[in-house]
Amino acid sequence: MSAHKGFSLVELTLVMFIIGLMLGGLLVPLATQTEARQRNETLQQLEQIREALIGFAIINGRLPCYTTQSDPTSAGYGMEDSPCNPAGLTSDGILPWKTLGMETGFDPWGVQRISSTDPWTGFWRYRVHPNFVTTISLSSSPFSSNKLCIVDAGGNLVVSTSETPVALVYSTGANQTENGQNASYEATSVSTDCVNNSPILYQGGPASGDFDDITMWLTRPLLFNRMVSASRLP
Repeated sequence: MSAHKGFSLVELTLVMFIIGLMLGGLLVPLATQTEARQRNETLQQLEQIREALIGFAIINGRLPCYTTQSDPTSAGYGMEDSPCNPAGLTSDGILPWKTLGMETGFDPWGVQRISSTDPWTGFWRYRVHPNFVTTISLSSSPFSSNKLCIVDAGGNLVVSTSETPVALVYSTGANQTENGQNASYEATSVSTDCVNNSPILYQGGPASGDFDDITMWLTRPLLFNRMVSASRLP
């Protein structure tokens, strides 16, 4: 009768350790690839949102208001507020996704809300200028003394526009948190690379540390150009 030799506890531990190392080496690149894919999807969706905002303006002659309806069972959930008071916001609002014809209102990291007490995890943050939610005309203008500055996690300038955007949308990213200047309605601090009177300061650009927000904005020249091309402005 031949004897059967089994594995010792030391050998089993060593095998499990090696398997763990192999799986760990595979999971890290996989997580990196997943986040890169999600960021690319976010950029694509933000571009679609920009086009949806322009399309809404062409059809309605104005930009939509934000939404504040928190009850998912309400008929107005996901629809723009009416009446609209963007000047009364103390923080950025939520994009009215249903008003824009979107199926969902959150980014690739977002979570569906079930009740009115659920947090707005991953939902698109939206800011719109009061002058553009009623009637858009060639005389409609944003804050004359402000401009938009997009800075990175270290406060370094990424983008500076000569004119404040009339609308702005951003994703809170993988950590689902409004980081840095995006956590407040309008920043009081000014990047040394972006000197103007009370600039609108938001974060965008490459992810770094906890900062991973992704920002898209719509400027007045672009909006006017598209509306003129559609014969919605003289």
